[in-house]
Amino acid sequence: MGARWFSAVCAVLLVVAVSACGAEPVAETAPGASGAAQPAALVVKVDNAAAARPHTGIGSADVVYVEPVEGGLTRLAAVYWNALPEVVGPVRSARETDVELLAQYGTPVLAFSGSAPELVPLLDEARLTKASPQDVGDAYVRDESKRAPHNLYVHPPRLPKPETGAGATVLQYGPAPPGGRPATNWSVTFQRAAFDLSWSAGWAISLDGTPLVSTDSGPVQAASVVVQRVPTRTGRFVEDASGTVSPVVVTIGSGAAVVLRDGVAFDATWSRPTAADPTRFTTADGTELPLAPGRAWVFLVPA
Repeated sequence: MGARWFSAVCAVLLVVAVSACGAEPVAETAPGASGAAQPAALVVKVDNAAAARPHTGIGSADVVYVEPVEGGLTRLAAVYWNALPEVVGPVRSARETDVELLAQYGTPVLAFSGSAPELVPLLDEARLTKASPQDVGDAYVRDESKRAPHNLYVHPPRLPKPETGAGATVLQYGPAPPGGRPATNWSVTFQRAAFDLSWSAGWAISLDGTPLVSTDSGPVQAASVVVQRVPTRTGRFVEDASGTVSPVVVTIGSGAAVVLRDGVAFDATWSRPTAADPTRFTTADGTELPLAPGRAWVFLVPA
């Protein structure tokens, strides 16, 4: 179960994926029409530090949330409800942001490496199934060729099966409304992370000048990208050795957003009245603004 086993698995997955189709396709099955039940969701917290890249398994995620964390860095929350990849990682710890953000997914399974001790009661009370190494130890493996803490990986098929939510789907998918403006390039900047997006039958994603690659599927693409401007508040828990506290993203309420799809940018408003409600996007005149069917990336950018 050590480095040689893990490297062999990743190599086989990468060869199969690249030889079959190159980059991971973006036109996957959307969750369903408006009002349909939320699909059963598995969420994996993924490291996004330079030492953690390249990632594994993120090219298969139906939605990826990019969250700001302490020190100006970012983490990923990769959400799956279609096919599960064999391996995802590197896996890192949960944050206070996740409790509110993921409440809209009903009762998801959350795979994470741990958390600040003070966060444990919040996770215990949250409407989710915890699936850390302490909960499901045989689902995790470390790649001994990489340094900890950037070397923990999870096998999603070994995790508990998530429950189907009772509410409406979190993200709506469908034809684009009229309007918008042509956009083939877009930049999203965090304090210590710069993402560049390039449109060509899908949004190719680069980070700090380097294309994002998933070892099992190649270059990462999305059919839609949302740049969601969000308030933040100071977290209650110290998260790193220097005493820096992780910001908490507020995803209940409303604010400005940009929705990128089909090579077009739409100025939008996001709205989510309560934790149980799904996030909705509308144009300036109140028209529903669905995403293009396929994979989506949502950048939670401090307003």
